[in-house]
Amino acid sequence: MSVAAYWAKLMARAGSVLGSVLGSGAWPRRLVAGVAGLLAAVLLLDALFPPPLTRAHVNSVLVTDRHGKPLRAFAAPDGRWRFAVKLEEVDPAFLDALVRVEDKRFWRHHGTDWSGMARAVIDSAAAGRIVSGGSTITMQTARLLEPRPRNVGSKLIELWRANQLERRFTKDEILELYLTLTPYGGNLEGVRAASWSYFGHEADHLSSDEIALLIALPQSPEVRRPDRRPEQAKKARDWVAVKLGNYGVFAPGEAEEVASLPVPARRLDFPDRAWHGTDAVLASGRREDVRSSLDAGLQAELERIALTRAQAEGPDVQLSAIVVHVPTRAVRALVGSASRDRAGGWIDLTNRSRSPGSTLKPFIYGMAFDDGIASADTRVEDLPHQFAGYQPENFDRMFRGDVRISDALQHSLNIPAVLMLDRIGAERFSAQLAMAGARPRYSGASGHSAGLALALGGAGLTERELALLYAALGDGGVAKPLVFRADEERANYEAPGRRLMGEASAAEIIRILQGSPAPAGRMPGRLTQGAPQIAFKTGTSYGFRDAWAAAVSGDHVIVVWIGRADGAPRTGVTGRDGALPVLFEMADRVSHHLRDDGESRARLTTEPIKKSKGAQRQLTAERPPEILFPPEGAQLWAGPVNGQPGRPFVLAGRGQGALSWYVDGTPTERDDAGAPIWQPRQPGFYQVTAVDAEGRSARVRVRVLTENPA
Repeated sequence: MSVAAYWAKLMARAGSVLGSVLGSGAWPRRLVAGVAGLLAAVLLLDALFPPPLTRAHVNSVLVTDRHGKPLRAFAAPDGRWRFAVKLEEVDPAFLDALVRVEDKRFWRHHGTDWSGMARAVIDSAAAGRIVSGGSTITMQTARLLEPRPRNVGSKLIELWRANQLERRFTKDEILELYLTLTPYGGNLEGVRAASWSYFGHEADHLSSDEIALLIALPQSPEVRRPDRRPEQAKKARDWVAVKLGNYGVFAPGEAEEVASLPVPARRLDFPDRAWHGTDAVLASGRREDVRSSLDAGLQAELERIALTRAQAEGPDVQLSAIVVHVPTRAVRALVGSASRDRAGGWIDLTNRSRSPGSTLKPFIYGMAFDDGIASADTRVEDLPHQFAGYQPENFDRMFRGDVRISDALQHSLNIPAVLMLDRIGAERFSAQLAMAGARPRYSGASGHSAGLALALGGAGLTERELALLYAALGDGGVAKPLVFRADEERANYEAPGRRLMGEASAAEIIRILQGSPAPAGRMPGRLTQGAPQIAFKTGTSYGFRDAWAAAVSGDHVIVVWIGRADGAPRTGVTGRDGALPVLFEMADRVSHHLRDDGESRARLTTEPIKKSKGAQRQLTAERPPEILFPPEGAQLWAGPVNGQPGRPFVLAGRGQGALSWYVDGTPTERDDAGAPIWQPRQPGFYQVTAVDAEGRSARVRVRVLTENPA
């Protein structure tokens, strides 16, 4: 109930009482005046000393993924685990049992159950000790909001506070406050925190033994802590179960079944995944329970890949990555570092300004296409040029003469990019990026302003800003901010955004980037017809400090960075050699996990995009399974690539239900994501078989090579 509504209700009630008294004519005027004065005093006291509600509004926070799967819990500022409760998120059976045990007239009284208090006094007098306090749930809530020593004065204050709560809040709201603040031992408060810590799940579905334990613990939370005093906890739980059986809440025999079960012997850890991603989620809005835009499955996969790759690169190497859903700009995965145990691992490296190397070249050419000064087939000189003392050179220090713009972009030639930036204007280009939401940062000799070195990474951008730019490239040239919360996706999808480049120019840039040479070790296009397609660009900063790869893959953008958190150089490590293989591996996992985001429109081949002819046909009961990879007669390279051992092949197919895979009759292994994989140990011919749930099978015969047949 709002404050205004409360006061309106209170004043109306007071007016009604005074009106009846005055209208009856049965009371002397002095007595009426005394009653009015007393009422005014009560109202004044109520206004001056409202119930303290601070503890109810300073709670822990749970961040879930876009499907509601828990990612990470944050403790309250006071170090306690205390989650805000909504009744619709709590098991109704627990609520019913709680009220029957703690305050059976809760829904009928106005804060104080006088008959219950009288009974408690009589029972305690008969027993010669305090048997029960007669406190209602509302009175207990008042005590939890304002802890005081247990004495007569405190009890009177509880009565007053309970009356205040009843006038201000509905019964549902009071019960929510109680379930948020109830102590459960140690730093656990509230039913949600207790359920997570003792059972490992939310309190929306509870078993009978869990219900009984959650009711028993608050009565003596420290004495009955199951992780420290399991015997006392079990005894109290079993007693509550018997009581619930007597009340008819539990079915006959249910209490005995509860008594046969153990209590949790230890506290469980709260969800603690996606550290940097969940930090970004909370930073983007109010500190409250929130459903993020992240995908838990993809997040876990990318974290695993990042750690494995960083470990292979060296002890001081970090890796960060971000995946963005293009239509909504929702961040589906964010890996701020490979591990918190590695140097710089606590830093979210996706939000640190770094030199982007050559990753801005597509946007230079896109703006040039908009201006009409160049097209994909325009020829430009790749020859030595000097621009007011600035003389760029290509990465390999070679010159190729006249080249087409498309070739210059695909092979990341520096001089043509600088020529184009000189034509369109560095300041204008910088301003266009800034208006789109990616503000370049300048320092040092550049005089804190844009220069032609911007074409080669002569300014700082964050990984998130690069993702924003590439998402604009994949969305017809329209830039929009990234979002981290699920409830922001629709609004962002409908927002107009800012035009970074024309739609035709963006489409042409995508087409060019799709023709870039694929990284070493990837299958040729003819063997990957069903694989996800990608348009990518790599970048390497001056001094080999940053290795980048950024890609548009249909409905998603992927950006990968590899380097050292302290910015130290890694001589010879380029974006193509270091970051691009990681990006392709992550692209495979994006395609696997995010099918509900929309099928990829790009493919990991150099072939032109082909328009979709509709959804994949569904297999009928009569149709056998179909093996998509490897295809019949394929030659598969299983030897080393760039001195590194070959990776397992991921087998792909479609059929009725889950497919079982065999190679020469031996079942295949599965990776951490459950995908079937095959790591050939020696060259030769193999038969790959897929069997569906009905026993139907498909077979292909392939050849594995580990050495050049020539």
